[in-house]
Amino acid sequence: MARLFSKEGDVVPFETFMAHALHDPEHGYYARSISTVGRGGDFTTTAEIAPALARAIAAWLLRELRSTGCRDVIELGPGSGALSAAVRSHFPLWWRWRVRWHLVETSASLRELQQKRPSLRKARWHDSVESAMAACAGAACLYSNEFFDAFPVRVFQRAGECWKELHVRQSNGVLQEVLLDAPDLPPTSAWQRTWQDGQRIEVHASVRRWLDALKSCWRKGSMLTIDYGAAIEFLYLRQPAGTVRAYFLQQRITGPGIYQNIGRQDLTADINFTDMIEWTSHFAESAVLQSQRDFLLPWVKDDHPGDRHAVDELGAGEAFRVWQCRVC
Repeated sequence: MARLFSKEGDVVPFETFMAHALHDPEHGYYARSISTVGRGGDFTTTAEIAPALARAIAAWLLRELRSTGCRDVIELGPGSGALSAAVRSHFPLWWRWRVRWHLVETSASLRELQQKRPSLRKARWHDSVESAMAACAGAACLYSNEFFDAFPVRVFQRAGECWKELHVRQSNGVLQEVLLDAPDLPPTSAWQRTWQDGQRIEVHASVRRWLDALKSCWRKGSMLTIDYGAAIEFLYLRQPAGTVRAYFLQQRITGPGIYQNIGRQDLTADINFTDMIEWTSHFAESAVLQSQRDFLLPWVKDDHPGDRHAVDELGAGEAFRVWQCRVC
């Protein structure tokens, strides 16, 4: 952790710790040679197990490409590349030739996996959405599955009449949580609600910065986002400790365990979709937020076990939300 703490007793905001644990160029989770998602990895996404997801996204893309006149598709954080390959397979042949495919991937090991897929051999890879948008002249339809929940978050805890911000300190080689006065409170719909003492909330300030960067280069198109989360009124039901957790070898880890296995486990937090809608309202029009179950059900064609899992109203079907927006 030498790159994060310069000396014993140093304190950094949780957002800085999470960014280091996930994205440090040498020691971060996504910089290491992770085996990929799915069986044998640290977590499994719907893209790896549910055929209906690719069918639903392909149908959405074809509709939006026709409506907006765009001819470029951008997938954000494509993981193993399985979803891109499956979505393309559901395009009519003429559309496969016509549409240019772009993948935004910062992990060298995952990009290598993606490039091994024959159906993606003509795709273009980019390190940032700004680079991808430049290649599309600012006109594109974007989609992502479990992309934003890997962005680092600021964590706040209600303490009486005020809010404290979560920090991390290294002491004798052990990482400890520290609550300090918050120098500022970033914009979020969470401040508009009443919370019990001790309640923790997360603010995806890094996502807000990403959306601001997108606004500067996106002039036409639509975006589809599928992620863990909910509107703010439902986000923290029965979750007084917030939503931050880790995944290590398919195991969900909360509490002190998230500070172990740094660089070898994924870290994530649920998305506040109320914030996402508000933060884009000045440049994009949002569709009604819906559950993954409602989005996928029309495309479930058989009794596939992966599809059953993806639309389970007591599990993934309701845990994930689907958000759509289009440039105004």
